[in-house]
Amino acid sequence: MAALGEDLLSTVNKLQDLVFNTIGNDSLDLPQIVVVGSQSAGKSSVLENIVGRDFLPRGSGIVTRRPLILQLINVPDDDPEDSSRASYRNPTEAGRNEWAEFHHIPNRRFNDFGDVKREIENETGRIAGNNKGISRQPINLKIFSPNVLNLTLVDLPGLTKVPIGDQPTDIEKQTRNLISEYIAKPNSIVLAVSPANVDIVNSEALKLARHVDPLGRRTIGVLTKVDLMDHGTNALDILSGRVYPLKLGWIGVVNRSQQDIQGNKPMEEALKSESDFFRHHPAYRNIATRCGTHFLAKTLNTTLMAHIRDRLPDIKARLNTLMGQTQQELASYGDMHFSGKEHRGSLILQLMTRFATSFISSIDGTSTEISTKELCGGARIYYIFNSVFGMSLESIDPTSNLSALDIRTAIRNSTGPRPSLFVPEMAFDLLVKPQIKLLEIPSQRCVELVYEELIKICHTCGSTELSRFPRLQAKLIEVVSDLLRERLGPASTYVESLISIQRAYINTNHPNFLGAAAAMSHVVSNKQDRERKRLIQEERERRERRRLKELGANGADTPEDEDESAVAEKVDPVAVKKAVGKAGRSLSPAVREGHSGIAAALNGVRSASPSRPNGQGAGSAKDSFLNYFFGKDGAIVPGAAPHNANIGRHVSQASEPTFSQSIRRPEEKVVRSPVQPVRTDDEFDFLKAPKGADFGNGGEPAMTDREAMETELIRALISSYFNIVRESIADQVPKAVMHLLVNHCKDVVQNRLVSELYKESLFEELLYEDDAVKKEREKCEKLLQTYREAAKIISEVI
Repeated sequence: MAALGEDLLSTVNKLQDLVFNTIGNDSLDLPQIVVVGSQSAGKSSVLENIVGRDFLPRGSGIVTRRPLILQLINVPDDDPEDSSRASYRNPTEAGRNEWAEFHHIPNRRFNDFGDVKREIENETGRIAGNNKGISRQPINLKIFSPNVLNLTLVDLPGLTKVPIGDQPTDIEKQTRNLISEYIAKPNSIVLAVSPANVDIVNSEALKLARHVDPLGRRTIGVLTKVDLMDHGTNALDILSGRVYPLKLGWIGVVNRSQQDIQGNKPMEEALKSESDFFRHHPAYRNIATRCGTHFLAKTLNTTLMAHIRDRLPDIKARLNTLMGQTQQELASYGDMHFSGKEHRGSLILQLMTRFATSFISSIDGTSTEISTKELCGGARIYYIFNSVFGMSLESIDPTSNLSALDIRTAIRNSTGPRPSLFVPEMAFDLLVKPQIKLLEIPSQRCVELVYEELIKICHTCGSTELSRFPRLQAKLIEVVSDLLRERLGPASTYVESLISIQRAYINTNHPNFLGAAAAMSHVVSNKQDRERKRLIQEERERRERRRLKELGANGADTPEDEDESAVAEKVDPVAVKKAVGKAGRSLSPAVREGHSGIAAALNGVRSASPSRPNGQGAGSAKDSFLNYFFGKDGAIVPGAAPHNANIGRHVSQASEPTFSQSIRRPEEKVVRSPVQPVRTDDEFDFLKAPKGADFGNGGEPAMTDREAMETELIRALISSYFNIVRESIADQVPKAVMHLLVNHCKDVVQNRLVSELYKESLFEELLYEDDAVKKEREKCEKLLQTYREAAKIISEVI
């Protein structure tokens, strides 16, 4: 292990050269001294005094408009390398072993420091322009001299308040941001330059330094223009650290005046004059050994060495972290061992396998790159099944597109020329099948949405490694898209067949089907409720009219009208039943039987009425369809007169029971009625009615009570059966899509990719590498190599 000493700074210089030559910025945050100060505070003069050469541009306004990274490298007088480069020297400086080199001109050595000044000006104008604006891109300058100590300094633009000339209006903000970017790095030492002829509390350099280093642990204060202070005043308190204490202390310097610069006063004489000033000044002679440029350079060298010694372990740890990150980034571009022609087939097979695996894992939800912002992959497919498709089915009203007249027309058409004796089953079939067809559109849309989601998944299965080969990636997506397109047809056809299967056979014997009995009970209950409300309303109106009549006759107040519940109590329940029974007399006998007759007539479902004793149901063995058709309650008395019976639609009965009577007397024996005599034409009520009385306001035939009841019954049956089919479709369609489309593609995607693309004739075309990605990969390789070399350099000293 090498001893820690001057090798530390040379190590950092090597690292800095290595980083700037390859990366272009200080990503390692190497230790360096950053010079900060207001405009015309004397920063450039301090640097020139340290170097011992006049090499920095001067003028009015902002002269330093780009960061200048200055590396001072001490070389002995007998440097053998100097003799080999003697031809580069200026003849007037042949005896001096000093030269400068710029990073942007690596093969040129500057022996004339006047040329160095002009090159700095030209390079600044080339990047920052000529409008006095600033630039973040640094200028790297190395100065080799036996008269300097090993140092790394960064000269930054001076702080300014007011833009002048062509300067940007936000020049102050730009300058502050640039300075803060450099001094905020923990490995930087801040060299805060402040003029002594300005109150220290107004120092902009100290203000910025205190913001990033509030305890003053890595700030060195430099007080310039000490010789220009008013007579009778001095900066002894400041230099002693009593006004603004800094851990690294304050150092006073005396620079060349503007007259000295214009008169080309030699640097040696200027440094001698500075030393004489501090030795003979009555206030500073006691601290003369701790003032001046020589002491400043030595202090900077010692401080930088100690700082490097403290920060080098952290730099090594930072370097290891960067190496790991870069290695991982390089690995994302693929294994470079497969870059040869002999490995092209293996590389393509590897990439295809990873693509197929990524496709499958995205569907299964096992991908390592799961989004936390939105649903994707398999979760999106589940959302389509559960929310999109499910809500679409639930939003369908099974009878919204069926008007009462449509249902009545279907009932009439299903009977042909014959009058219907009961609600025809054919009408139910004719009406429910088109309603089941309504489920096909959302089912097909479900298939399309899943297909679109699978297409999105295959477009997001790419990786950084696969992006190297855009043609291969496009081919992989194309093959998977073709596979999905092939499976879309069978999946859509099967889903369509599911709807057709449901329409092919209407299973009214389904255990969840409402059935005619329950449907009729529901319809009758609704009709009774409506009739009850109507009678209540009539009773209230009657009582109101009577109250008003009595009020007008007597001129006195009468008791207030009773509430609705009181009125309802006074409504005769028998009147409600009679009203319903009156409506029931216009129905067919099968409909009038409500719970039992309709059940037996439409679907033959056995249903037991809780009101029947001994558990005997309407569809028992001793009951038949004719029992319910001709009725069980009211036996026909022979010889009785007809009761306005319609031969075309009704069978005469001596007495017609109401619905409630039918239910209350289910056990009475049925007596078949004899054949009744045919009525004469004048006995038909509808012939006596005026023409057009059968028609409503809209020109449509008005509905009888029987037709309204039958319409409501059919509507209830359609809704019941539609809900059964909807539930079945909601369960079967997602299963069909998963089996025929999703799972099938997952199973065969790998084989399809290999069979379509693993062909030697396609290898060269598929492995065409994108130029931009290729440059990024090469840059990453170069960066990793740089970090490895930097680690090797650091390992030489620790």
